Parts: sequence; C-alpha cells; structure tokens
Amino acid sequence: MSSNTGQIDWTHWIYRLIALIIDSIIAGIPAYIIYAAISASILFNPGMWWFLVWGWLITLLLMGVISLLYYVILEIKWGATLGKRIMGLQVQTVDGHQVTFGKSFIRNITKILSFLIIIDWLVGIVTEGDKRQKFTDRMAGTTVVSTKQPFASSSTPPPPPPPPA
Repeated sequence: MSSNTGQIDWTHWIYRLIALIIDSIIAGIPAYIIYAAISASILFNPGMWWFLVWGWLITLLLMGVISLLYYVILEIKWGATLGKRIMGLQVQTVDGHQVTFGKSFIRNITKILSFLIIIDWLVGIVTEGDKRQKFTDRMAGTTVVSTKQPFASSSTPPPPPPPPA
C-alpha cells in the first residue's frame, strides 16, 4: 500500500466522522441504560445522593470502556464496526492484514475519553505521514480503507430487462 503523505482526503475523514457518530450512539446506549438503572435505584436509597452529582463522570468512563470493547471486538471479528461497515470502511494493518487484539486496542485507546479522539485525529492530520491515519493508527501500524461506497448494497443488481419486441 502506498503512503498518502500529500493532500488530506477530507472525504475519508468525513466518512470516518459519520461512522464514529453512528458507533458512539450504538456504544452509548448500554452505558446510558446502566446509568438510568442506577439513577432510578437512588430514588429508593437516599444515601446514594452522591451518584447524582458524580454520575455523569461515571457514565463517561463507563461509556469509554464499553466503546473500547465495542471497537476492539468488532474490528477483530469483522474488520470494522457497524458504523464503518455502513460507511464502507474497514480497519486493517498497513500491509493489508486483519488487525489483532493488540493493534486494535492501541488504535482505539483514545475512545476512553471523547476529547482524546479529537486530539488523536488532529495529530494524525497535521503531522508527517499517511494523512488517512490518526496518530494511534500510526502507532499500531493500522489504517482505515474504503471497501465500497457508503450505504451501497453488497448484492449485485438484477440484470436489465430484455428489450421490447
């Protein structure tokens, strides 16, 4: 695979951003369900008032851990998360192989806290190297590639109808 050290491919980054938003919603749902269940239990245990004050921080950390697991497991199993699959993207090593647990963990560690993802992307875009890689992709030796057009069906279209007689 050739190194893309020239222009920034903004379309690639927009697809990755859309995939990130989709995946954040999917991974965030379990964290908020857990938070809501714990918050509801506080109504029956007034001694847990502190959770209402610090619960948002616990929810952020919980969402980060769930997100990290979501990304790592799906990238190892399918080579992509649901958001990436929808956007026609796949994670692979720079030499085209499937990612391992260690590589996926390294490239996704910034998912623990949302602001770290922004820093990871910015460092990847502004520093020398492949402009399609975020910083942790470079550390892990991974990259995100396009596999098809976003939202495209993987099935082949039906043949055209015969001409009229």
